[in-house]
Order: sequence, then C-alpha cells, then structure tokens
Amino acid sequence: MGGDVGPRVAIEGAALALRELRNSSFLFHGREAEITPLLDKFPDLKKVSRVIHCDNVISMDDKPSQALRKGRGNSSMWMALQSVKDGEADVAISGGNTGALMAMATFCLRPMEGISRPAIAAIWPTLRADIVVLDVGATIGGDAKQLVDFSILGAALARALFDMETPSVGLLNVGTEEMKGHDEVREAAALLTTASGAGFRYHGFVEGDDIGKGTVDVIVTEGFAGNIALKTAEGTARQIGTYFRTALKADLFSKLGALLAGKALNALRRKLDPRNVNGGVFLGLNGIVIKSHGGTDEVGFKSALSLAYEMARSRLIDKISEGMRRFPAFPGTPAAPLPTDREAKPA
Repeated sequence: MGGDVGPRVAIEGAALALRELRNSSFLFHGREAEITPLLDKFPDLKKVSRVIHCDNVISMDDKPSQALRKGRGNSSMWMALQSVKDGEADVAISGGNTGALMAMATFCLRPMEGISRPAIAAIWPTLRADIVVLDVGATIGGDAKQLVDFSILGAALARALFDMETPSVGLLNVGTEEMKGHDEVREAAALLTTASGAGFRYHGFVEGDDIGKGTVDVIVTEGFAGNIALKTAEGTARQIGTYFRTALKADLFSKLGALLAGKALNALRRKLDPRNVNGGVFLGLNGIVIKSHGGTDEVGFKSALSLAYEMARSRLIDKISEGMRRFPAFPGTPAAPLPTDREAKPA
C-alpha cells in the first residue's frame, strides 16, 4: 500500500516486471478492496498473485517509533516483512515511509550476526559501469566499525549483482591523502587495508567526483553524506535532462537536429532516467528488503522488482554471510539498536 499514490504503481509495476520475470509470483499486502479491482485489470498478474488483507497502513508522516507502536504485527508493511521472515517471500518491497520501513525491518528481520547496523545501498550508474554506493540514509554518522560493515555488505552486493569475485572498495573522503578525514574514516581505512583480499580489494580514499567516474565498484560513506550525494545526483540528472529538452525545442534547426539524433538522444534519456535505477537495498538484515521511491511510477517500481529478483536469484544473504566469515576484524558485535526518529529518512 506504500507510496505517494497507493497500490496502483506497485501493481502496474508488477505487471510490467512479469513480462520479463515469468517465473515470479507476488504477495500484495494491504486493503483488499483497493487492491483487487486493480489486479482485475491484469489477468496474467492476478493468476500468480495473492492478496493479504491488512486494514492498518503506515502513513508517510509516521515517525519510526510511532510506526512500530501502531503497526507491529498488523500493518501491511510489517506483514510484508513477516512474509520474508517466514519464507513465504524472497524479498519485501515497499514504496512507503522509509524510516518506518527501516525500523520495522530491523525489528522484524534483525541484523545479521556480526553486523552492527544495517545500511541502505543504491545502484549508481557511472561512466564506467554501475557501482554500489552505501550508506545513502539509514543512519546519521558512523564509526569505524560501521564503515567496515558497510564495506563488507557493499562488496557482497557487488559480487551478487555484478558477478565479480573481488570488487574494489573506496571510502568517500574530502581528499585521497592518508591524513585527511575524520578519525573514524582513517581508522576504517587502516582496518580495510589490513583485510584487503578478504572478498574485496581496498582501493583507498575516493572523492565526490570518483562516484560518477566509477573509480571503484563500491563507495562507502555514512548516511548523512551518502543521502546528500544521492539527492544531488538525482537532482542534477533531472536538471541536465531539462536543459536538453529546452535546448532541443529552442528553434526549428534545434528540432531538426533532435530528429536526426533521435536514437542517440533516446539512449541518453534512458541513461539519465532515475527510474531505471530505482530501489534502495537494505543490507545487513536476515532477509532482503527493497525501498522504492515513494513518488516513482510503474516503470520505476518495475526496476525495483527486477533488482529484487536478481538479488534473490544470486543468493545475496549467503554472499554477505560468506563475506563476514572471511573478514578478520571485529569477530563479535552486539545487536544493533533500533533506528531513531532522526535516522533512515532518505526518501
């Protein structure tokens, strides 16, 4: 039921995804009276879907603590997560309240052994190839232990999605020199340097412009800086797209040039379209959770479903567990605390 426009986008996105992911099935958690009429428009989707009725729906304005109090055990968001915990579903996807989803996912699925806090990872298109960037908003701030955890999680995701044995990992910093950055960033760098080769190759510090270049396969930062980077990139892509559309309609010769370059411009439009990389991955939990942008359309939700399918197919959780076993530092950590109302708000 989550998202800015209710269940319509999720159902239409699932119908699009089913055209490519023919062996998929779907559980829709929410108000049956609203979901069933939408499903009736897509007979093929309805054949492979089941609706689980839930009256209680978490609003976009609920704080994480409020969502837990009123939605634990009986809301559509919780029931979707519970279906992953119970093995009924491989992945939970929601376009709803990000903070509430992170709090409920942490409480329901629990962090994996050895992970201090979960992170939200984004798949980021670059000049070289798609890369993983995390954390993009699960927590504000982060110590060396958390940055190391994020490196393990991001490397596991890169191995699962990009079919690479030893992805390169970089720590986002204000410079590449060893003496730059906060103490926790430098401490994490020392630990990652020592452990380089345990399922990843530590590259060193990277700067903001290295994100777009694709200098490394995984870029790690804490959630405050990561979320700002994400929103800046999305806004810049829309800005550039607007500039192109305005310029190509400026006069007759511009319109003629656009017509002649139509194929190349369409390819550029697809590259700049944030809907094609929609879906933040909650990493570090005992189950796969995807956060779709609340304001996306059916194309964006279909992208999130395709990402979810690929992660389930490639056994992401197993690869994260393998990464934890191979990493020599921090052999034991306490269970992660629940997110506070100040955390997990990237959308």
